Amino acid sequence: MSYAFLIVTLVGAAAVTLAYRPIRREPFTIVSFVSGWVAGELGFQNIVWQMIATAIFISFGALHGWAGWLGLAVAVVDWVGLLGLGIAGRRAAAVTAAALDEVRSDAFPVPTQPMAPTWGRWWRVTRAIPFKSREVQTTCNIDYWGDGIRRHRLDVYRSRLAAPEKAPVMVYIHGGAWIIGDKREQGKPMMYELVARGWVCIAINYRLSPKATWPDHIVDAKRAVAWVKEHIAEYGGDPSFVAVSGGSAGGHLCALLALSEGDPAFQPGFEEADTAVQACVPFYGVMDMTGSPEGSGRYGPGLLEMLEKTVMKTKESEHPEVFRGASPTFRVRPDAPPFFVLHGVNDTLVPVETARTFVERLRAVSREPVAYAELPLAQHAFDVLASLRCQATTSAVADFLEGARAAATPDDGPSASASPISPDAESETRS
Repeated sequence: MSYAFLIVTLVGAAAVTLAYRPIRREPFTIVSFVSGWVAGELGFQNIVWQMIATAIFISFGALHGWAGWLGLAVAVVDWVGLLGLGIAGRRAAAVTAAALDEVRSDAFPVPTQPMAPTWGRWWRVTRAIPFKSREVQTTCNIDYWGDGIRRHRLDVYRSRLAAPEKAPVMVYIHGGAWIIGDKREQGKPMMYELVARGWVCIAINYRLSPKATWPDHIVDAKRAVAWVKEHIAEYGGDPSFVAVSGGSAGGHLCALLALSEGDPAFQPGFEEADTAVQACVPFYGVMDMTGSPEGSGRYGPGLLEMLEKTVMKTKESEHPEVFRGASPTFRVRPDAPPFFVLHGVNDTLVPVETARTFVERLRAVSREPVAYAELPLAQHAFDVLASLRCQATTSAVADFLEGARAAATPDDGPSASASPISPDAESETRS
């Protein structure tokens, strides 16, 4: 029992170590990501369950040998490390507040005081899994293309308590390296928060590689936005204010969508459709699809090799224009909509340097605000679980979007008549 206890504590310590000092080289990046992500986003929860596990081990005699005592010492050090990770997650609110301070102005009136989370109450954060409340109404699997393909479907989220009318709209694009993922899996905390504030949210699916070949993915995303512009009023949404967001590959797609308005190559057969968006919020997006060692190639050739073999199905050396044309970094433009870019410093899958470069280039040309939050000790996918960091970032994103919305309608202000869901009225159910 003593040795088993020591092994368990060493595994926990390794996860905490990777949260602070991730390994960014293949073949260790995935293990580093998963370990650091769980430890970093659930620091306080990990302390609780590890203390319970330690008590159980001790009750079965784990301290009857030197290995058990060493394991206890390792566990205590582990808890100290987890406490630091939890505090870092809590301090994300200050980081996002500073990012909003940089873009706040009379013309872009982000709230001066952060609005308290409506959906992300403390008891939701303790259990981490983002279950929705009964007050969130979901209409599932709407065919946005009309061709019957299962990947061409979207879900609409809106409030049951107050029927939205001309509500602002958020379109969320899931991640998964362009080869996996589903609209039911990601972006839930942010969408639930926005619905609670009176928004209508859309989660879309799109064709995935290797069956799909670039640019199928962005074409589908644009077709979904075109559907939103044409039909969202039927669900209480305002087609004149549509924001777009996504994480990882979804962060790439939402940024590219926002920066490629009017590109007929990405709108075959619906070139005249309105796919413009009024704000964009990419989370840890792949902004550079080339193999540049200063960009996404910083962690090695793994991403480029995957793109060439599975997504683009061509070599960058043969068609560099395909990879550059797919990169938001090389698509920055003066008429870009307002952007709020969020990225974790400890991201092992997408280098934070790609976000820095993208923001620098976009700020140099854009006429609209570009907010940037670089989150200390944050891994990839920090917004998936209902963690303290996720609570802070989703609340800040909602505030940013309110500023963007007010800027887009300076005379009349926000037009939605729906009221936020009252936290006191919420009751929970698993979706």
